[in-house]
Amino acid sequence: MAGLIDTIKLAGVLILALPAALAGLEFLFVRGDTGTGGILIGLAVGLVVVERWLTMPSDVPGLVAKRAAGTVIGDPESESADDDTPTDSTSVTTNEEGD
Repeated sequence: MAGLIDTIKLAGVLILALPAALAGLEFLFVRGDTGTGGILIGLAVGLVVVERWLTMPSDVPGLVAKRAAGTVIGDPESESADDDTPTDSTSVTTNEEGD
């Protein structure tokens, strides 16, 4: 789940990447300059890829906080597995014989 900050970061990168990609397409298809067009398209793709998968030093505190919260809170599925009560309707058996 992407947060608001991640969406704003992606929009900022796309503001830089889309003009480079469009210029690259123009150089590649309209002007026939494959070298410049390929470099500009590669630059645009590289900007988006680096933004999505590179961990920046400013991202480290958020990652540490997520890990700490996950450790403290725990996994709700593992807690419900310890209970003897069924959690879904498929595991409940009923006696309809009228006993």
